[in-house]
Amino acid sequence: MISYYRLRRTMRERGVTQYAQIKTHRVSPAQITRMKRNGSVSTHTIEMFCKILRCRVEVIMEYIPDGDSAQKETRS
Repeated sequence: MISYYRLRRTMRERGVTQYAQIKTHRVSPAQITRMKRNGSVSTHTIEMFCKILRCRVEVIMEYIPDGDSAQKETRS
């Protein structure tokens, strides 16, 4: 599973709101919702968030192996 909990944390730390993403950076609200739910998004979307936040991919997402339920619960 890909988890985007790091994205939410990084946004908070850098003061980037969802409103700013939608209005200023033209991020689709549907993309934000998918990422909140750890859903599937395109590499274009991931690249866009990296550009907005000026960060590397590992700052916004993490791979969690399917059998690792303890990590899933603490990160959700």
